[in-house]
Amino acid sequence: MRSRTNLLRLVSLSVGIVLGLAANADRVGAQPGRTMAIDDQPGHVPDPQQERLPPAFQRQVVFYRTNEPAGTIIVDTADRYLYLVQGNNRAIRYGIGVGREGFQWQGLLKVTRKAEWPDWTPPPEMIQRQPYLPRFMAGGPGNPMGARALYLGATIYRIHGTNQPQTIGSAVSSGCFRLVNDDVADLYSRVPVGTKVVVRQRPTL
Repeated sequence: MRSRTNLLRLVSLSVGIVLGLAANADRVGAQPGRTMAIDDQPGHVPDPQQERLPPAFQRQVVFYRTNEPAGTIIVDTADRYLYLVQGNNRAIRYGIGVGREGFQWQGLLKVTRKAEWPDWTPPPEMIQRQPYLPRFMAGGPGNPMGARALYLGATIYRIHGTNQPQTIGSAVSSGCFRLVNDDVADLYSRVPVGTKVVVRQRPTL
């Protein structure tokens, strides 16, 4: 009888540990500043539940002070947010995924092109790091570029959707900025070609 009681306690403890780890993983996924070691997953189509972001990264109107005019996009790489300035100290804030260490940058650019369900052609440097990637992939739900793309200047960088919503709030990309598909479609509908884009990193002392 005692052995059976001890066994039940052990099972209960094991289940509690597993549930606790799962809950902690969910919380970690919602923490800004985290870096994820995850490769692209061409062909993966997330379900609607996976695309529900933690509250901290859900699209919302926030108080935001800036000297930039309404319509400007400001990317805050440190805090993992993209702001679309509305004027009157307001902005629409979107949760984003940013470049991992070694792929972060800052600067001032403009949106030079927009595309719906863009095709994906990984650059040679990315293929060298991930040889399994296709050399070309047509646009669609399983495409890592997601539902929309905003091309930045003459660079290889874009603001685009993603088929990996779990990476929002993390440093994981090769320098692009990713949003869940609903959010990038919303942003796409609000900004024209020529929109000013300011990419900022937190200054270091």
